[in-house]
Amino acid sequence: MMSTAVNVHDAKTHFSRLLDRAHAGEEIVLAKAGKPYARLMPLEAPVPQRRPGRLKGKVDAVFFDPLPEADMVLWEGAEGRV
Repeated sequence: MMSTAVNVHDAKTHFSRLLDRAHAGEEIVLAKAGKPYARLMPLEAPVPQRRPGRLKGKVDAVFFDPLPEADMVLWEGAEGRV
């Protein structure tokens, strides 16, 4: 992760830009009187919630048809055939 030091005055002036950079993955170190004071960094991305059934009616019935024999051979590999 990349880290950049910014003094407090510049941080106040360009806060929105710094937020965008932090959101993009950059770590911003805020300095006061030349000494590291605080860190602005991105939050962990939220894990999307699963919603069972959200694709109902959006998947063609063909999706559930058996694969053609040539595709099955590729899928199972030579070892999978008896």
